[in-house]
Amino acid sequence: MKLYLYKPVNNISSSCSRRLFLLFIFLFFNTMAEAQDLDVPYVSTPKKVVSRMLEVADVQPGDYVIDLGSGDGRIVIAAALRGASGHGVELDPKRIKEARTNAREKGVDKQIMFVEEDIFKTDFSNASVITMYLLPSLNKKLRPKLLQTLEAGTKVVSHSFDMGSWKPDKQEAFKIEGSSHTHNIFFWVVPAQVEGNWQWSVAEKEFSMKISQQFQKINVQLKDNSGYSYEIKSAHINGRRISIRATDSSKYFIFSGRVEGNNINGIMQVHTNSKTSLSDWKPNRQK
Repeated sequence: MKLYLYKPVNNISSSCSRRLFLLFIFLFFNTMAEAQDLDVPYVSTPKKVVSRMLEVADVQPGDYVIDLGSGDGRIVIAAALRGASGHGVELDPKRIKEARTNAREKGVDKQIMFVEEDIFKTDFSNASVITMYLLPSLNKKLRPKLLQTLEAGTKVVSHSFDMGSWKPDKQEAFKIEGSSHTHNIFFWVVPAQVEGNWQWSVAEKEFSMKISQQFQKINVQLKDNSGYSYEIKSAHINGRRISIRATDSSKYFIFSGRVEGNNINGIMQVHTNSKTSLSDWKPNRQK
């Protein structure tokens, strides 16, 4: 590509011409950088990798699968052949046409569709499974929207590339027979947001719990109204499911429940050497 300097014309001053030229250069390269960031060269996902991606996500007939950057439609079509419905999002109209033809040939065009749209502008909040084969920079750029938009428990599967600091819940690496190339599959479950201060009472005893969270990793501090701090043995969040195990000097506690906004509905087990007990566990997040 060549850029040509030009002489000022008419009544435009030399300094004005230079400013306009510099503005042109800035806008040109800024646009090119942005376009490059959104440009994903089309490379099809091998059919065996597609199959494994859907197996890892355990795609079922009740699922709605959205493939970001759907290309020739093979992932959404394969999901439809497993009984699911869904749609693909793709910028290239030629790929959209190809995907629609492929869906008709497989007899699943009444279950799925393909949309010509920017993946950063599309609404994928109703998906139960998100699939993608994008560049690492796009994965990281999409990460905040995935976490903020998707319902807790939604599954996300990526071919080849991870999400940076959002570590996968599961990762697989395998080779297709006859090929030396290693394919990586990354899998996440969108976690419920549980960070904050929670309180509940059981048998006239009040408990307070402070949770800090980074993606699906949580750190828990648990106290009762006497000021006693319990030792946390484990704490996990998987979608909407939360599980915490804790001890004091004589008891072992198991808390297990489902996160519903600012409430958790679950059960609490208490174990001692002589007996066990079971009660409702209903923490409320303090605003």
